[in-house]
Amino acid sequence: MAKINIETLYNETVARIILDDGKGNVLDHLMMEELQTLLTSFKNQHKLKLITFEGAGKHYSFGASVEEHQKDSAGAMLRGFHNLFYSLRDLAIPTLSKISGQCLGGGMELAIMCNFLFADKTAKLGQPEIILGVFPPPASIILPEKIGLARAEELLLTGRTINAEEGKTIGLLNEVFDDKDALEKGTQEWIEKNIIPKSASSLRFGVRASRMKFNHILTSFLPQLESLYVNQLMETKDANEGINSFLEKRKPVWEN
Repeated sequence: MAKINIETLYNETVARIILDDGKGNVLDHLMMEELQTLLTSFKNQHKLKLITFEGAGKHYSFGASVEEHQKDSAGAMLRGFHNLFYSLRDLAIPTLSKISGQCLGGGMELAIMCNFLFADKTAKLGQPEIILGVFPPPASIILPEKIGLARAEELLLTGRTINAEEGKTIGLLNEVFDDKDALEKGTQEWIEKNIIPKSASSLRFGVRASRMKFNHILTSFLPQLESLYVNQLMETKDANEGINSFLEKRKPVWEN
């Protein structure tokens, strides 16, 4: 596998997934396909109690590939990306993200889909899609469920980036550690105390139960948002201008 690394820990009860493209761990279609293949392979691994996600190097993920947001490829990109969320929903295995550095856009959406979010003080979290003239479908559903509508709308409609301290204050992050080493050590201790002693089977029922409403909302609305994005948003001049201006490294000229 070229863009993700996988380790199994604690007698094959924890799967550690490391996003690694050698740069900003961009979720392009190749990385998404690898993740999808891996998640599909977890279906029959009944011992799994936890899946963790992190980024190699200094950053979690710069997000999905902006090139693949262009009109011709946006539909296929979103379908592939949203399938990851449906797979995580169906597996119902507890998930945890360990966040350092930039965790933006599609990268943040993968992180907030997890049951637990741990970060270090370098973490920068944001959904900057609106700045490019588009919106993030999964985050538009997940963030209000996790942190309430008022806080979610502020992040979704301003596109601003928050630090780890604010992420903890608004209830998005469970724990914040001083640096990446402390994050690694602290997460390990937390897993050993809170996850390893429990039944893998019962944990999955627990996830299904705690996410009953969340999953219903995700399943009901994500296809609608995907359609809104592909069939309406991408037909506007400004959405295409936002993506193109970013790729051309210039300021967008909005027609409104």
